Amino acid sequence: MLLTFEANVVNNKSMSTLQQYESVINKCEELFIKKTADYGTSWRVLRTISVVDQIYIKAYRIRTIQELDQQKVGDTVNDEFTGIINYAIIGLIQLELTEDDEEELTIEAVKTLYDNHAFAAKDLMQKKNHDYGEAWRQMGQESFVDLILMKLQRMRQIITNKGRTIISEGLDANYYDIINYAVFALILIEEKNG
Repeated sequence: MLLTFEANVVNNKSMSTLQQYESVINKCEELFIKKTADYGTSWRVLRTISVVDQIYIKAYRIRTIQELDQQKVGDTVNDEFTGIINYAIIGLIQLELTEDDEEELTIEAVKTLYDNHAFAAKDLMQKKNHDYGEAWRQMGQESFVDLILMKLQRMRQIITNKGRTIISEGLDANYYDIINYAVFALILIEEKNG
């Protein structure tokens, strides 16, 4: 994997933010690559609104579980945050590729695309962490979900506007923020569960 992780670090709380971030992304990528081996790149047929809606379904389910304090389906909140990360990366890949590109990509090509976007998300996280002083560590899980849902509403408006914005960031920036919010949520869940 492109991102490195020191396997000998056992206690998540003793890991640096960068190590925690890479650990989460590595787990997400491992699942993504295994699903690619099973299903191929069937997600290539998804249009942008469909990717946004898949993320919305996962975020809304987390919010419902938070509000009801119970769940009836086996997928955990962690699984849903992982799905949000992987669908956001699908969205970024779809923005990068065109209809002229092959629909079925090799695992190697998928891995390269995944790594490129994961690296860009990590780079953005490091820059924002510098400026904001890791304020996300003081946030609640509910806030991460609400911010993801807000980003998705913005993305729906950008899609309605045919991708045009006057002053705001585009779809890609929103996907990167969604990835980082979901990674932060997973880091804090792992720290809490110790």
